[in-house]
Amino acid sequence: MTPSPVGQETVRVDGRLKVTGTAQYSGDYPAANMSHAYLVTSTIARGTVSHIDTAAALDAPGVLRVYTAGDTRLSLYPVVAQFRSLVESYIPLSDTAVRFHGQAIAMVVAESFEQARDAAALVTVTYDEQTPRASFADEPREPAGPALDGSPSSVQHLAPGVNSIDEALDASEVVVEAEYGQQTQHQIGMEPHSVLAVWDGDQVTVYSGAQIPTVHSLLLSQRLGVLPTQVRLVGRYVGGGFGSRVILWSDAPLAAAAARELGRPVKLTFTREQMFTLVGHRQQASQHVRLGASRGGVLEAISHRTDSVMPVIGGFNLTPAHATSDTFYSTPNLHIEVRSVRLDMPLSRAMRAPNEAAGAFALETAMDELAVATGVDPVELRLRNYATVSPSTGLPWSSKHLDECYRDGARRFGWSDRSATPRARVDGQWLYGTGMATAAYPAGVHPVSVRIRLLDDDTAVVSTATSDLGTGGWTMVAVVGADALGIPVGRVTPEIGDSALPSGAPAVGSSATHSTVPVVVAAARNTIAALKELAVTHSGSPWHGLNAEGLRWEEGRLHGGEHSMTFGELLTELGSRGVDATADSPGGAPEEYEYNSFGAHFCEVRVNRFTGETRVTRFTTVADAGRVINARAARSQIVGGVVFGIGHALLEHNPIEPATGRLAASTLADYLVPVNADIPDIDVHLLDRPDPHLTGPLGDEGEEVGTRSLGARGLGEIGTVGSAAAVGNAVFNATGTRIRRLPITPDKLL
Repeated sequence: MTPSPVGQETVRVDGRLKVTGTAQYSGDYPAANMSHAYLVTSTIARGTVSHIDTAAALDAPGVLRVYTAGDTRLSLYPVVAQFRSLVESYIPLSDTAVRFHGQAIAMVVAESFEQARDAAALVTVTYDEQTPRASFADEPREPAGPALDGSPSSVQHLAPGVNSIDEALDASEVVVEAEYGQQTQHQIGMEPHSVLAVWDGDQVTVYSGAQIPTVHSLLLSQRLGVLPTQVRLVGRYVGGGFGSRVILWSDAPLAAAAARELGRPVKLTFTREQMFTLVGHRQQASQHVRLGASRGGVLEAISHRTDSVMPVIGGFNLTPAHATSDTFYSTPNLHIEVRSVRLDMPLSRAMRAPNEAAGAFALETAMDELAVATGVDPVELRLRNYATVSPSTGLPWSSKHLDECYRDGARRFGWSDRSATPRARVDGQWLYGTGMATAAYPAGVHPVSVRIRLLDDDTAVVSTATSDLGTGGWTMVAVVGADALGIPVGRVTPEIGDSALPSGAPAVGSSATHSTVPVVVAAARNTIAALKELAVTHSGSPWHGLNAEGLRWEEGRLHGGEHSMTFGELLTELGSRGVDATADSPGGAPEEYEYNSFGAHFCEVRVNRFTGETRVTRFTTVADAGRVINARAARSQIVGGVVFGIGHALLEHNPIEPATGRLAASTLADYLVPVNADIPDIDVHLLDRPDPHLTGPLGDEGEEVGTRSLGARGLGEIGTVGSAAAVGNAVFNATGTRIRRLPITPDKLL
């Protein structure tokens, strides 16, 4: 019997291609007669372009075109209102308005990248400059728009007889109140955004990384003013997204429009510095948290107010409390409020665990402060406030084993050896401390379509236009397809990352896996049924004329009567190259539950008492993310998320210059991210408990169909949620100094 690959240590099916350099990323695709584009960006944050001198650039060697702000040759158009949240709020190079420092205001196209770059440096620009709105402290606060799920920005639930959250807090025996802050953060995937646009008549193929390929191709068709059927987007390998490739930015429209006008392929690659201003960021925020509790640490009230930047040109509405304070703990009184500060900054967008990472730092630091104030152990404090239903909706969780995460994590980490007294453990120059925090992340289910084709060489092709950002999507599709068909993974070829394929799950919100799994199972069921139908209707089949229900599928073979054949043998016998079928899901899950993944982080740090240098020395994460599809990739995703959290805690920030509106650390020399030397071995344990309410297709009699992989939930982002707080809480335990504004740098500890 072929063992199920689900939950095993499956090597990535695309691994060899990547490590040998064979995998083609967006910037690797060739094209005959290809030209290269380079952007000129603004050096002011607010105003208009009064004049652009392009004469020297046009005279430079190899230059083919210089497109400038207000240029009509590109012929770009607005998208319909339904999709405006998935594009920039203005059409690139359509007018002379400057909305932020680093905006594209001209584009040079030349025979080579170097010629385009050098010519771009010859473009000179004169501005009518205005003073930018660039001070977070000085601009007014205004009510924010709705959260990502459409819920209002302000939410309040009060116990009977309680008139206000202030009244609930005043009645609490212990109150913790503090302000928590963070600066602008960036996704900065390893692969810069790169686009190659190739026209063939009125059809354009765009090679570009995208987290939602089918939506990107649709949006691009609207920007170009052509039919959706005229645009194909290919992005099979993507070097990181983290939210930066969710919406359609200026790169694909500009490259495709220039290629159309020029009559030859155009490649446009953002520089690393341009990546900091042209593809989104997580905005600066300040969070005011108040916790009211009994002396025994039982929560009686949570108030969580956020002030965050909303760029004047629009962007992602940061709502950190909505997925943390209304999710993590049970409380009879809850108040959430979100306000915006309007600044002249680049468009903000989702960044890995967009609301949850920021919100968890504030809430979980406040919970650690409550543990200190009440004298209750931080793990015990969380167990005393364990939420068995959603605090805001009152609905039960579809599956929750967070208490097990706490206990397993504490045991694996050695939490019982911890001293609650700061500065209790000293080794020479180093102060050691430990901290922990909770993680939770929603598990949304998106519409998906999957096609499976069985071929006459006994292999199968599983096709769906999801995207693999380096997260393991290729292997996930292969593993689930192999499990559903009962054949080895090596006999399954996944096809993803192409808008021409059946519409796939968005690679956003840690949702691609659990949205895709049940539809692959359904497609396998339909394809097997199609093969059986072929077997009983084709005159050359040994089962011709029989009832298809009398045939049995097992491990890639059809059995019936005295005959048994693999699907490849049958197809060869019938002279057929293959048989296929599709399955579709509208998305969504039963509305009587709330769907989340959960986890617990445990961290040890050492802090140099003379220099303030902080090093993470141990880290343990236990996660409850439903059924694990690929154990190797799952652990890798958790590790990557924790690395994000460590960077969030100790290194990452990009302050805005109030006088100029410039993001001051927009290079990898100035914007620091963790490297190998900053990260210890990270211990990851996955509970592997299937979610019974995220099951997928069932048979006519209610039985599971064809797989043991049902009940998967997302885990790509949960490692990021709470890990920064675990680091910060460990720093407090080591030093006795509470740092409430990230990052935790040496100057704040001295």
